Amino acid sequence: MSTDTVQGRARLEFALDARLPELLAEVRDLLADGWPEYAAFLDDNPSGMREAAELFIHRLLDMAEHGRSASRDDMLEGEQTIQIVFERIGRRQWQAGQDLTRLLTAYQLGARTAWRHVSDTALAFKVRPAVLAALAEAVFDFVNQLSSASARGYVLEQSEDASARERNREELAELLLSDRSSMNAIREAAARARWPIPSTGSVVLVDADTDVARRVLSPVDAGSLPIRYEQLSGAIVPDPGLPGRREQLGRLLRGTNAVVGHTVPLEHLPRSVVIAQIAVRLKQQGILTDDPVFADEHLDSIIVHRDERLMASLRAQLLQPLDGLPEGARIRLIETLTSWLRHMGDRAAIAEELHIHPQTVRYRVAQLRERFGDQLDSPRSRARLFLALVWPIR
Repeated sequence: MSTDTVQGRARLEFALDARLPELLAEVRDLLADGWPEYAAFLDDNPSGMREAAELFIHRLLDMAEHGRSASRDDMLEGEQTIQIVFERIGRRQWQAGQDLTRLLTAYQLGARTAWRHVSDTALAFKVRPAVLAALAEAVFDFVNQLSSASARGYVLEQSEDASARERNREELAELLLSDRSSMNAIREAAARARWPIPSTGSVVLVDADTDVARRVLSPVDAGSLPIRYEQLSGAIVPDPGLPGRREQLGRLLRGTNAVVGHTVPLEHLPRSVVIAQIAVRLKQQGILTDDPVFADEHLDSIIVHRDERLMASLRAQLLQPLDGLPEGARIRLIETLTSWLRHMGDRAAIAEELHIHPQTVRYRVAQLRERFGDQLDSPRSRARLFLALVWPIR
């Protein structure tokens, strides 16, 4: 028998076609033990698998007759259905959370089984050694083509899934920072983004115009949501109050001029980000100098500086008793009043801080009492003066 004739090829092809049901059944049974989901796929797609098997027989005989180079490039080109089927297998592999290597290993098992059936049939027809070698090469080359189709589907699904997830994460972050979003809308968006909803969260903000925004935030937490808020970039960090979490954030963000907002329930994140923005401004002004700044450690300063115009107005109002003094004298009395409030009237401490004689302190305090009167004895008035003077205004 010779495969050099059309009649010989036709007989071999007919014999191989006749063994296809047995071949597919054996592959299915082998997969059932280690890869039950793949065996189920064969059961669910009998026509597609039969079509692929028939194509397999036709292609490998074509390669054996005309050579590998003659048909390698177009092996799957004319069979869009088969290509789509095996791309879909790769996509399902990603969707199921399975590793691609596992799928390709199953393909190799199928290739060895197919080659045993092909070689048994070819030897029964007494084909020449060169033809047998060509058939062997064709079997594994064809399986590699199918493997490539599945790998392509796997990578495409992975890429599309990542893009969709990133869009969903951005949408979720926008909802969390919007004070018009309901918790139902947030839950639905979190499900689309596959983001487990934590009980609390905080925001991390950095300057969007620096490399820090691109370099630092990605390793903060795999569960964090990237955000861009006005001129700032950052992330929403889930459950920052967990044990060791604060120390971890401190290490990761050190040297980045970052601000970590205070921890709040998720529905309070819109107000929390406003507080974090104020902390960013105070850090830029040099009022807050920690690295990074944790907003909950500086809530007093943030409250005082929340509205600088109101603060300036309060300061001007409270210092009216010093209006009309020469500028130098006014500055000295403000300096003394600030130190007096800070040290609760301790004359020695005031003298040491201002590098003046205690008698000079006595003289200046007397001037202050003359101008402020009973205000210096009123707890409420002292508290207002403390707010206005002890926290610096830039």
